[in-house]
Amino acid sequence: MKKLLIIPILMLFGSVGYTQTLEQYFEIAAKQNPGLQANYKDFEAAIQKVEQVSALPDPNFSFGYFISPVETRVGPQQARFSLSQMFPWFGTLKAQGDAATLIAEAKYQAFLDARNKLFYQIAAAYYPLYELNRWIAIEKENVALLESYKAIANKKFENGQGPMVDVLRVDIMLKDAQTNLEILTKKEKPLLATFNNLLNRDETEAVEVADTLVTSTLAEGHRRDSLLIQNPALEELELRIKASEASEEAATKQGLPKIGLGVDYVLVGERTDLPAGQAGMPDNGQNALMPMVSVSIPLFRSKYKAAIKEAQLNQESYRLQKEDYSNTLASNYEMAWFEITRQQELLQLYASQVEETQQALNLLFTAYGNSGNEFEEVLRMQQQLLKYEKMQATAEMEYELAVARLNYLTAKKY
Repeated sequence: MKKLLIIPILMLFGSVGYTQTLEQYFEIAAKQNPGLQANYKDFEAAIQKVEQVSALPDPNFSFGYFISPVETRVGPQQARFSLSQMFPWFGTLKAQGDAATLIAEAKYQAFLDARNKLFYQIAAAYYPLYELNRWIAIEKENVALLESYKAIANKKFENGQGPMVDVLRVDIMLKDAQTNLEILTKKEKPLLATFNNLLNRDETEAVEVADTLVTSTLAEGHRRDSLLIQNPALEELELRIKASEASEEAATKQGLPKIGLGVDYVLVGERTDLPAGQAGMPDNGQNALMPMVSVSIPLFRSKYKAAIKEAQLNQESYRLQKEDYSNTLASNYEMAWFEITRQQELLQLYASQVEETQQALNLLFTAYGNSGNEFEEVLRMQQQLLKYEKMQATAEMEYELAVARLNYLTAKKY
């Protein structure tokens, strides 16, 4: 029978390909997330099942007292002691133990998959916080610029170099920016709650988020060869198939006879009614010892046939589930890879757009400073720059989320 090694949970978490801050959050979640802890306890509970099903049934001991002693040639029988032990057919206990061991190993793989999924969920809650912080910083910069534009427009109006409508235009946009900033600030609370709940800590606890993200270009088909290799979910289903095969073997053996070995010990009293010439009769009052062998005959076969059929149907079910999950993994990989390549292209586009828009804005602002004209175009270009900067931050977030998704699908070891 296979022996399981209980691996301490905190040894399962090594370094990961994220920022140091996110890596630390992974470790906190591994220690504190109740869902993950529940999965590990389920695995530990399954281990305890191995000893239960691979042990012999309890022996039977019985005692009987003869109210009316049974007279025998050597004396009256006064009491009887019986001890017996049933033994299942050869290999039954091993098959049952193997099935329980494989189920425990399957639950360990389920725990690993739950851990990987938790890490993905943490990343999926972390990067929106990064995006929010970037948007807030961009919006604050926008507010500061619009306030400076408003001051310039006022100055030009007072000096007769610009119309009042320029002041009104910038004031309208400034109020929009201030409102957007206020809404973005309020959005932080639910995002923090989502993240901190994954770590099983206070919802308002501060989260340290990186100021910038360094995105690296991934090679074509990144980790594609790892998609179906050592995937915990697939490993779990494979182990459940093997456990069902062991259960089928155990059910077959349970339908075979069981052998019982035992012994009876009878207390016999001395005969006192013997004639004077037979008072010293041999074996008078001698206790009796009787070895016994018993065999259980499994005549009612329906329950054994049903157990065998159940195990066979479970095997078919798990094989179909494994095939279906493999197909799902392949489809999800392609979607995740498409999202990665799409965001890579968008990041290149937005970087170029931000740079060129900034150059155009500088030229327009210089022209406005010299002539006092085209202020509306300056504001429009400023909003265009704001849009591209926000889209760039969102693309960074979406790229990292797609990479985290890909790592989960390919069961990247952390």
